[in-house]
Amino acid sequence: MRRVSRLTVAGAATASLALALSACGGTSTEASSQDQEGKSDKGLAIAYDVGGKGDQSFNDAAYAGLRKAEKEFGYETTDVEPTEGETDADKTQRLVSLAKQGYNPVIGVGYAYAAAVKEAAAKYPDVTFGIVDDSTIQAENVADLVFSEEQASYLAGVAAAKATRTNTVGFVGGVDIPLIHKFEAGFKQGVEDTNPKAKVLSQYLTQTAEEGGFSSPDKGKTAAESQIEKKADVVYQAAGLSGQGVIEAAAANKVWAIGVDSDQYEQQALAKYKDHILTSATKDVAKAVYNLAKSVEDGKPESGIVRGDLKTGEVGLADSNPRFKDDTELQQAIETAKEKIISGEIKVRTS
Repeated sequence: MRRVSRLTVAGAATASLALALSACGGTSTEASSQDQEGKSDKGLAIAYDVGGKGDQSFNDAAYAGLRKAEKEFGYETTDVEPTEGETDADKTQRLVSLAKQGYNPVIGVGYAYAAAVKEAAAKYPDVTFGIVDDSTIQAENVADLVFSEEQASYLAGVAAAKATRTNTVGFVGGVDIPLIHKFEAGFKQGVEDTNPKAKVLSQYLTQTAEEGGFSSPDKGKTAAESQIEKKADVVYQAAGLSGQGVIEAAAANKVWAIGVDSDQYEQQALAKYKDHILTSATKDVAKAVYNLAKSVEDGKPESGIVRGDLKTGEVGLADSNPRFKDDTELQQAIETAKEKIISGEIKVRTS
């Protein structure tokens, strides 16, 4: 298949640029149109959010999309881990280095890449950039890959309200930011609409990502244990890697956990806890990443806001746990809520 609008590198520069990438890329002044002439092309590159690969959630879903593109298109891909305490300048240098090496598209996984994607995209207008979970850039060569997380969270709230025996459920958010507020708002509304007697205990682990809200399973475990002590028997987490601690606490106390982003019942690293993972509110980051790569491969790069929701099938509720899947009453309640959200009869709050 013929590739279009690719940037490339000369073979002699490969080693030095790879070294630069490991140090978060070259300087922000290195990119120019002259750099781009006569170079061979590469495919998709992703730069991970806090927590990195192995979070069994958000970042791993992005990696799954990269692997699918790599297999289907047969090109070279790369994925780059975050570093502790990095700045926006570090992120920008990382993306610039990836673009300069010839990767296209280049995706920043997570809202924290907003400033970096905006700057790198301006320097490399012939490269398609993507950012997951941010809708503020809207540049001609940037795809803002966003999701209606509140809709999937509403369904998680329906499930929690149906599953609770104590009329107390919990929500653990990784960082106190608007993105995670969407998860909490949808979940609370789903619980309240389904079981008005149920109450939701909410806790955010940190105020900023730098404090470890998305990367500290111990913080997630402590928060969940506190809610379980207050009689919560279903706990929903939107906390990245920290969510593993929430799931561990739920399993240890024989209550239900609800996972997030990926189908966490199916995650190998969480296998010993799976009997206590009721369901997961999913968003198909893998599909969004793959679709952007395919659009570039096809010569029609996506740009602007690209939204996944219940109607497109890119958010939803996993049914891998047989106890969840085989509960007819629960499934009917979820299907009814889903239909009402898609039709507009239910307007799901985002805050």
